[in-house]
Amino acid sequence: MTNKEFRKIEEYMIGCMSDSAHDKEHVYRVLYIALDIAEHEENVNMDILLAACLLHDIGRKEQIEDPRVCHAEVGSKKAYEYLISIGWSDENAALVRECIYTHRFRSNNPPKSIEAKILFDADKVDVCGAMGMARSLIYRGSVTEPLYTLNDDTVCDGENTEEPSFFREYHYKLKKLYSRFFTERGAALAKERKKAAEEFYMSLLSESKKAYENGRERLKICLKEDK
Repeated sequence: MTNKEFRKIEEYMIGCMSDSAHDKEHVYRVLYIALDIAEHEENVNMDILLAACLLHDIGRKEQIEDPRVCHAEVGSKKAYEYLISIGWSDENAALVRECIYTHRFRSNNPPKSIEAKILFDADKVDVCGAMGMARSLIYRGSVTEPLYTLNDDTVCDGENTEEPSFFREYHYKLKKLYSRFFTERGAALAKERKKAAEEFYMSLLSESKKAYENGRERLKICLKEDK
């Protein structure tokens, strides 16, 4: 891929991004992580990988506007049509489309090609560790979900609960990321980040619970009886 072609695809990507948790900087991190992983793999088509990394989240706007929409599905179609429009062959555009279509964590469509596996892993590494916790907090806040929910004035840790919250997301997705990788390098990069995520969650849970300890009793002492 030439520098000119890269910049053209990059410009299109930037024009599609509107989600602060999945912004252009997320795209660049995924791209750079993917390049790291690619150095440890064989027979990687770098043109396919570069385009797939740049375009993997261009369907996010549509998903935000309608949560029933899968950003991977709509984004894969947009990427294919865009690449065809700038002169890519149907074969190569279709390979990029497949990478994007299978990159989503919550999906029954696992990646097949090495490029798709690298994209999947690079995208997941950016959800691991402190970065992943920060991005999840940004996203949960953007859809007005709370940090945690309460049960009898006690902070729920998020496990075995159905009400949406950041703590529930941690147990539902974030802590389960580390065993689901398709490349050894991707798994190693994720493992390096695991401790930071665990410590962040435990610190946040501990601080939240302590704020509520004996809070109701202390409040009663401060309030006067109604006359």
